[in-house]
Amino acid sequence: MSTSVVLIPTPAGAVRVTAPAPRGTWWELAEADASTRVTQTPAWLDCVCATGPYRDASRLYEFEDGRRLLLPLVARRQRPSWLGEEESWPGEWGIGGPVCPGPVGSTEARAVFDDLARRPANRIGVRFRPGDDEAWARSAPADFRSEPHTVHVLNLEGGFGTVWERRFHQGVRRGVRRAERSELEVEVDRTGRLVPVFYELFEQSIARWAKQQHEPLALARWRRKHVFPRHRLETVADRLGESCATWLAWRAGEPAAAIVVLRHGGQALFWRGAMNRELAHPTRANHLLQRLAIEDACAEGCRQYDMGGSLQGPSLARFKESFGTDALSSPRYVRERLPLYAADRGLRKAVRRAIRFQGY
Repeated sequence: MSTSVVLIPTPAGAVRVTAPAPRGTWWELAEADASTRVTQTPAWLDCVCATGPYRDASRLYEFEDGRRLLLPLVARRQRPSWLGEEESWPGEWGIGGPVCPGPVGSTEARAVFDDLARRPANRIGVRFRPGDDEAWARSAPADFRSEPHTVHVLNLEGGFGTVWERRFHQGVRRGVRRAERSELEVEVDRTGRLVPVFYELFEQSIARWAKQQHEPLALARWRRKHVFPRHRLETVADRLGESCATWLAWRAGEPAAAIVVLRHGGQALFWRGAMNRELAHPTRANHLLQRLAIEDACAEGCRQYDMGGSLQGPSLARFKESFGTDALSSPRYVRERLPLYAADRGLRKAVRRAIRFQGY
């Protein structure tokens, strides 16, 4: 892939932009930025490109004062530029946004937005991590609209003893103790061996979600597997290696519940979960799996455990809040010249109304 280098004039001086960003520099900045998530690493970009119609479009910004900022970005392949998309990240791939040691100033944020505004793609989207949005919100041009997103993040400072005693709600501690009395067997795998078992539970969960949401089962299966196909999980497990852990609870030899937790540096991410409700709910298997994954994150020196969003409904939000998480803003800023996504969202809403779709 050819590399382009351009100089962009700004009021604070010229900015050198290299695309795609050099991998060595990306890893260097990711290690220097303590807030970098696994979803902001080159390994994650490789997962996105390996499982979807995307190519590396990352951009490295070098300022005259020596500061460097890297924006993970992918572009959609095989589309003319006027219909193209450049996002950080697309769809269900989570938080992207800038990687930069130290706080980002308004001048730097404005330079990045100005560069993105000039991109030929029809749609530009950047999902920011919690705590990053203040400077970007002040600097966003009028044609970049903000789409609100919330993630539930658990502070791990003080170690697991502090988290257990001071942050977990009483109901969580009670649920963990119940799980420990329920003859559950738990194993953790960091090789990808348990991916087939996890995906079997995921397919079982689809039927439960479809019933709860008043959604035809065939539509639910197509939609969920389109968003999260098995080969995506296999690719993530393969490329992240030991940084991708599958925790699985068994009951009487049957898989009851499983979660996938990713890790980079001081950041852990609960990425996916699935269960057999008839086996998992009475035993509080999910409470136990989360407890063990959080304890493991503490032991590995992680400072935060990100439990993700709760678009599925208030019950999931309450579950995550019971672990003592804080609900933090993680907005996406989007510029779209042709309102293609607005039309798509309108069609999806119409279908949901027609089938009387319900959250849960």
